Amino acid sequence: MNIRFLLLNAYAVGGTVRTVVNQANALAGAGHRVEIISVHRHRATPVFQLHPDVHLRALVDATSTAPWGLRHVEAWQAARPSALVEPTEVRYDRFNRLTDRRIVRYLRSLDGGILVTTRPALNLLSARFTPANVVTIGQEHLHYTHHKAALAAQIDHWYQRLDAVTTLTEADRRTYASRLGLSTVRVEHIPNPLPAATADRSTLDRPLVLGAGRLVKSKGFDTLIEAFAPIVRDHPDWRLRIYGSGPERDGLRALIHERHLYNHVYLMGSTPHLEEELAKASVFALASRHEGFGMVLSEAMSHGVPPVSFDCPHGPREIITGDDGLLITPGDTAALTKGLTLLIERPDVRRAMGEHALTSSSRYAPDRIRTRWEALFAELTAAKQ
Repeated sequence: MNIRFLLLNAYAVGGTVRTVVNQANALAGAGHRVEIISVHRHRATPVFQLHPDVHLRALVDATSTAPWGLRHVEAWQAARPSALVEPTEVRYDRFNRLTDRRIVRYLRSLDGGILVTTRPALNLLSARFTPANVVTIGQEHLHYTHHKAALAAQIDHWYQRLDAVTTLTEADRRTYASRLGLSTVRVEHIPNPLPAATADRSTLDRPLVLGAGRLVKSKGFDTLIEAFAPIVRDHPDWRLRIYGSGPERDGLRALIHERHLYNHVYLMGSTPHLEEELAKASVFALASRHEGFGMVLSEAMSHGVPPVSFDCPHGPREIITGDDGLLITPGDTAALTKGLTLLIERPDVRRAMGEHALTSSSRYAPDRIRTRWEALFAELTAAKQ
């Protein structure tokens, strides 16, 4: 099969990039022709390692220099906001007249094969401009209710022109199926796969709690820090490491100093090697206010690290299913402290839960998820003929 993934920035560090690379690598490893098209490129090489057979190219390459005249035209276009992307799209600021032109030109150039787009703006553009002989799949990494009303209205209208929409959770699949129920678009639930590399198992004996994600309000790291403060008083040898970058970093640093946690809570920045850090942890914590899926939960579990997570919409409840982790009432800081404390003070519970987590995470093994994608691709391709 000829499979293409269209990403906003394949050279960035982020959950969507990491999971799409995992998908592309698994499909290329199975012998498919796989290409990743990145709207933007801002560095020489991608952060996440690609399978040797995955071809990568960019539509707007900031690392190359255009001829003088063209450079001025492109700068003029890049300085003007997009005329095609809905302004309430979370990454609207990354689109402009130059990306409009490059994306549409790319979409219209396609002839056959499969195109998987990976965020609402790209899904909507694909629905509008991709030729009919291409299998179009809009991949959703955020849940439907996360989108603002204006963007949701466009989704309700234009997604009907796609061949399929995939969601990361079953709950979100039901929502999209309801919204698009009168159309012929197929709505499928396919979760994100784990990385292909064999996960090192944590020994669960380090006094370390780990959190990871973009440093934005929705990830709730402020709440996690507040929940960890009482733990430090009773267990001063335990540490909390938070991996990720984002606009909330300065505020979180100030909170750490305000709570006198500077010797116990560390903002570690982004890392392309999160799997190595997860294998060092004894507990994983997620305090998000909402999640599209919560891929990092399954990644932690694949290392045998038991998670403690708010039961936020929509992913954690589908990932943590019983004895493989703890689900906490969303926003209940005291309950989060209690859950973390249980696993800190009871190594026997921690180890038993970690064992269950390791087994449970096999649901997201790359080959298992790959076969679900292959089946969908084959059925949609056959329907085109």
